[in-house]
Amino acid sequence: MSMTDPLGDLLTRIRNGQAAHKPVVQSPASKIRANVLEVLQREGYIRGYSREEVRPGVAELKIELKYVDGEPVIREITRVSKPICRAFTMVSALPSCRRREA
Repeated sequence: MSMTDPLGDLLTRIRNGQAAHKPVVQSPASKIRANVLEVLQREGYIRGYSREEVRPGVAELKIELKYVDGEPVIREITRVSKPICRAFTMVSALPSCRRREA
């Protein structure tokens, strides 16, 4: 099964993990997720992350969540830019556009 929004999935895993006060959450590994986690770690929002091989060809990211006095460091995390909703139709159903000469 393919995932249409891997970044949204990563953010939801972090959000749910912090709501449940989990010390570590796991996410499927990808370069874009690792890059986002690198920024979150550099800015101090997570303790760290590591990449682990589950089986040959399949990796997983373990994300260490950060808390201060029992409260999550990340108070709110949302996806601003979302994948577009694509609409498909037959070419014959599209209205014709003709250029008019002025």
